[in-house]
Amino acid sequence: MNLKRYFALTLFIVIVLISSMVFATVTTNFEVVEDNVCTIKINDFCEFEKKLIATDIENRQVTIQMKITNGAVLDQPTGEVMLVVDNSASMEESTSTGEKRKDLVFNSAKSLVNKILEGNENVKVGAVSFSTNTDVSLEGTIDDASLVSELTTDANTLTNAIDTIEANGPRTDLDAGITLASEHFSSAETNKYIIVLTDGVPNVAVDYNKEYYSDDVINKTKTKLQTLSAEGYNIITMLTGISNPNENATTQYTYQQIIDSIFGTEQTPTAGKFYYIQDDEIENTIVNDIYNDLIPASQSITDINIVDYFPQDIVDNFDFAYVASPNIGEISAEIDPTNNSITWTIGELAPGETAVVQYTLTLRDNYSKDIVDVILDTNERVDITYKNPDGTEDSKTSDETPKVRVTETELKGEDPTTAPTILPKTGLPVMIALGCLVLASLVVSIAKIVSINKKMK
Repeated sequence: MNLKRYFALTLFIVIVLISSMVFATVTTNFEVVEDNVCTIKINDFCEFEKKLIATDIENRQVTIQMKITNGAVLDQPTGEVMLVVDNSASMEESTSTGEKRKDLVFNSAKSLVNKILEGNENVKVGAVSFSTNTDVSLEGTIDDASLVSELTTDANTLTNAIDTIEANGPRTDLDAGITLASEHFSSAETNKYIIVLTDGVPNVAVDYNKEYYSDDVINKTKTKLQTLSAEGYNIITMLTGISNPNENATTQYTYQQIIDSIFGTEQTPTAGKFYYIQDDEIENTIVNDIYNDLIPASQSITDINIVDYFPQDIVDNFDFAYVASPNIGEISAEIDPTNNSITWTIGELAPGETAVVQYTLTLRDNYSKDIVDVILDTNERVDITYKNPDGTEDSKTSDETPKVRVTETELKGEDPTTAPTILPKTGLPVMIALGCLVLASLVVSIAKIVSINKKMK
């Protein structure tokens, strides 16, 4: 074969090969297929969320955020409150302070209303008055009590209504007062409080046996308090104005004995909380002590353990890195290879707090061909365990997650001086190396041919 012709043919083949390598490259395409958000409701006020917050197509990277929020209102009463205010004639008596008991109690009640409702949209307050009806024929009926105001968020409406109460009832029918109050709560599942403000020992009850301070009155009133408490109402009672508790109310009982039978003691109350005080303690008890009783118990979620699991394909083909450390709690430094997870622990998440952590998943250059054209879950599932404010333990889980996909495209004839819009899996340095290898082979072949040709001559 003519040497020149062989050399020309070989050179042509080399040029074709090099051109093919330079102008035909495989590029990697990276896309988000489903932007799913994982939401786990911890309870009525606390929620966990995991979602994709950023996508960097050029760098084949996604950023995922995990967030848990305690939306409980900090240090404010929540729910519904009914004031049950004594309007018997004894409320007109003067106290050791020189003021009428009615003024002390009613003004303190109005201060409490303003304190509860100020800047608080999560609570409503209403009021009922009670004594006995001025119409003797109605004594011992529900008409011994009157609705002063329905539940409202308007402090002015309620305080103006309290100002209209007249203290003219001849006797005290607490049973009617708390019964009527219980009928004016909503059906919403929320905190419900009945606050009793009275200066008298109950001597009448609904459908009583027509004997004042009788066992029937005592038992009916006590049973009503216990029943409402068992039904979920929070009972708070303030009793004042008992100047001589050891005086006989009947031939059988002193006032103190009846008080103990109906209300119990401050240490062991019949229902809820019981304040048995002197008149000079009225304002502080109503405005401060009772208000503090309305503040919910700690609404913190504690011992939170969040475990985020990753599929094996993600672990094998993506680099994992945190954007920043979590603002609350501690988290695994890297993915645990034994179960492909990271664990975020939070000792306590207080009302109003939000804990956040973010991490990135970046596709590696040497990814496996097995994941091409496959829709990949970025996460396998999230498991959460925690303790509720009442100390009970609970757990939740979800497998909702964002999904991504890797595809490949072969580009031919593209200008090598122009950078591709999507990163190539095979780069130019590799192609040059291959071209050099082919040239080296060509040189060796030509040398052999020349050598053989000389010998033949």
